[in-house]
Amino acid sequence: MFYYLIVALQAFCIYHAYKNSKPYYWYFVVLFIPVIGSLIYIITQVYNQNDAEKIQEEITTVLNPTKRIKDLEKKLEFVDTYTNRIELADAYFSNKDIPNAIISYKKTLEDTVQDDLYARQNLMLCYFQLKDYNAVIEQAEFIKDKSEFKGSKQQFCYGLALNELGKPDEAEAQLKQIDRPYSNYAERLELAKFYVENNRTSEGKELLNEISTESLRLTKPNRKLYGATIVEVERMLSAL
Repeated sequence: MFYYLIVALQAFCIYHAYKNSKPYYWYFVVLFIPVIGSLIYIITQVYNQNDAEKIQEEITTVLNPTKRIKDLEKKLEFVDTYTNRIELADAYFSNKDIPNAIISYKKTLEDTVQDDLYARQNLMLCYFQLKDYNAVIEQAEFIKDKSEFKGSKQQFCYGLALNELGKPDEAEAQLKQIDRPYSNYAERLELAKFYVENNRTSEGKELLNEISTESLRLTKPNRKLYGATIVEVERMLSAL
């Protein structure tokens, strides 16, 4: 029983760190220093007197994600508000229930008083997972001129969607926005693949070499984090 409590505590800490974009070293603290690492994380990164209920709720979400969805569905039935529907849409999305997430995000767009940026950002991610590239582009048209779009995951998805629909020049203009040193390694790998697939091998190889060189200067935690990407980069370089 004690073992399962430790695993549940670690699962909560990892979930919280991921959801709140905490530094990656916390993953190692939690995983490799059982109990103590989790307690340190909770005390320093999570807990205060005002959010004890939130901690309990997030632990429940990790252990039983469908319960949170059911609770939010009941909450929405009682009071149909923008905030409640966004929370439900996010819960669907986190639980990989993409069709219901889309329905809920689209419903929020009916509230014209609210800023539509967040809902459309997530709709783009939903449609991209479904490979509905026309819908990705449709949503992008509403937000692509906003500052939050530049360099975002949504812009990357937009570029890939354009490429899938046979618009490589427009796709490149979007994909190049994420080509930033010492970051966005998975996205830059996709950009290198884009160059190679469009008969621009020298440009693809140049970008792959940049990533390979940068990887030598990464910290051990980051090398482990981006390990699969780096392996694919080296595989492609050896094949070119």
